[in-house]
Amino acid sequence: MQRISKISGALSGSYLQLCRRSLSRLPQTQPALVDDDAVLPKMPPFDYSPPPYTGPSAAEILKKRQEYLSPSLFHFYSNPLNSVDGKMQYLFDENGRRYLDAFGGIATVCCGHCHPDVVEAIVSQTQRLQHSTVLYLNHAIAEFAEALASKMPGDLKVVFFTNSGTEANELAMMIARLYTGCHDIISLRNAYHGNAAATMSATAQCNYKFNVVQTGVHHALNPDQYRGVFGSDGLKYAKDVQDLIDYGTCGNVAGFLAEAIQGVGGILELAPGYLPAVYGTIKKAGGLCIADEVQSGFARTGSHFWGFEAHGVVPDIVTMAKGIGNGVPIGAVVTTPEIAKVLTYRTYFNTFGGNPVSTASGLAVLRVIEKEKLQENAHVVGSYLKDRLTSLKEKHEIIGDVRGRGLMLGVELVTDRQLKTPAKVETLHVMDKMKGFSLSLSLSLSLR
Repeated sequence: MQRISKISGALSGSYLQLCRRSLSRLPQTQPALVDDDAVLPKMPPFDYSPPPYTGPSAAEILKKRQEYLSPSLFHFYSNPLNSVDGKMQYLFDENGRRYLDAFGGIATVCCGHCHPDVVEAIVSQTQRLQHSTVLYLNHAIAEFAEALASKMPGDLKVVFFTNSGTEANELAMMIARLYTGCHDIISLRNAYHGNAAATMSATAQCNYKFNVVQTGVHHALNPDQYRGVFGSDGLKYAKDVQDLIDYGTCGNVAGFLAEAIQGVGGILELAPGYLPAVYGTIKKAGGLCIADEVQSGFARTGSHFWGFEAHGVVPDIVTMAKGIGNGVPIGAVVTTPEIAKVLTYRTYFNTFGGNPVSTASGLAVLRVIEKEKLQENAHVVGSYLKDRLTSLKEKHEIIGDVRGRGLMLGVELVTDRQLKTPAKVETLHVMDKMKGFSLSLSLSLSLR
């Protein structure tokens, strides 16, 4: 949610010639994306120069990654970005070149890279006490839990700290199953909620699912306003949840897990009216409603602090990570006192959950969001950016859809607007070219 009001210049001009056909197949005698006579937009002035970099080159790092790290790791760009420094909304490579970071470390750096207030909180706590245990008392975890609870609606005020979004969703699913005494959980097609045992079951994208035992999760029709069979009619999509309960379960469920805006799924905001209807259906079936706010939380959507608030619902459990620590590994589950009691029946423990440094960072993030009015900034800048992107859609047929809210926006490229055929090759090509314009982006790996 870095301040990117200067981005308007990057959206104008003829330098980005988006074409309907495959950009990668444009004749080499013609400029693929850049007009030689066009004036490329320049970065606005920025009062920071990174210190000289003396570490290994990008080629050396890539070689070590290939030799020592998991072969499952991949990287963006044909010429990978070696990010060695970061300051607020910018990243710097090994040569000191500045990039506008529109990726934010997968929607994680919500206050800006190395925000001085967050850095100060981390350094101060690290110098005093780097790690403790929840078996002892420490002010950092208690103060952050209190501050976090103050941002929640209703009776959501009991916090369990984890280390990631996957952990948070795993815990939330277990709590729902323990509290209700049921095993069946409903999530959405196209969803991503993590890559551990239960969360892989809840995830509904084959790219992220291994051939291991996955049980107890039913995937409902996705209320996709762009590709869905019912368009923006949330109530029609919601009926599928009742059908799943009627025909796929004993009539009772443990819960329903969903993001208000699917992040990994392509920045898909659920159709209006869907969540209120589904929450009602789940309640009647004895289940709990779980809001996955790992990406859409912490004011990123601009209009609200939490994504679910835009739909007028109050969940029973909320999960979060990413922006909660501005890059420090931390996640959380927030629920009601009544539901939280279920974990007292046995011993639930997390060695690093609630680490003093992590929670100090989290508290600093909340204070920065409030002090610098980042929610308002996300709304104002995001609305402007969305309007400008939408205007590009009117000029370039390859742009099929512009969606999202605040600074959680997505642009879908298609080769045919009628068929909505994903422009996979073109999307990768555009990403590579945007790096050349000093703009760091991401793409949805679902690429339906």
